[in-house]
Amino acid sequence: MHPDGSIWAGGEAGQIYKISADGKNIKVINTTNGFILGIAFSPDTSWLAVCDLKNKCIWKLDIATNQLSMFATGAEGETFNIPNYISFMRSGKLFVSESGAFRKVTGKLFCFDEEGNGTIWHHGPFNFANGLALDADEKFLYVVCTWLPGVERIAINEDGSAGEREVFCVLPETCPDGIAFDAEENLYVGCYAPSRIYKVNTNKEVEILVDDWEAHTISNPTNLAFGGKKFNELFIANLGRWHISKINPDVKGLKLVCHK
Repeated sequence: MHPDGSIWAGGEAGQIYKISADGKNIKVINTTNGFILGIAFSPDTSWLAVCDLKNKCIWKLDIATNQLSMFATGAEGETFNIPNYISFMRSGKLFVSESGAFRKVTGKLFCFDEEGNGTIWHHGPFNFANGLALDADEKFLYVVCTWLPGVERIAINEDGSAGEREVFCVLPETCPDGIAFDAEENLYVGCYAPSRIYKVNTNKEVEILVDDWEAHTISNPTNLAFGGKKFNELFIANLGRWHISKINPDVKGLKLVCHK
């Protein structure tokens, strides 16, 4: 979600879409000829970080010039296999989840500065590291582990290094994918299967926010983003039917660094 209200999304053939706030105008801004997973705006919205499954890299899309350049292919001698999702800190540093491989517990977390210099921030291993989210105070990095299945969180030490790791919630018989916080610190979890979105409060209590058993309106949901004029609408990417859904959870979302 761009601060101007436009919605940005990726496609299965490398498309980077810009969608007007009313959802009526859809434009392909650029293409990587790959397969786009997570995307995120830098704090000053000058560029868009783009995860590419096919090309196994992170791209940097300059918003002013629409120039696409290679940002990173890995760090510390390890290359990406499934670079899945990106989360920016206020400082400009960005975390990237590396899923590892299907049915293998080999996921890890990378961290980069805005020049593309990176480290393996946490070696895990995570059971398919997927969506990421930072809490409001940037004290924890939350990471979806699809085959756990559930969400873990890693404490961020004062020096920026990875601290204590713990399981935040377990969601049996699901395949969680994307996460987003609201302003009251509730965590929303989109599940690829079943087509469901959970709400997890600060006491780690889990409830179902929406469950589309037909998988038509909410269809294999992946990434989530708050937006709208009052920032109280939750937008949902649906991998199953190639559309974006919108619901109103009756609470404002936690603004990301690019919204501040």
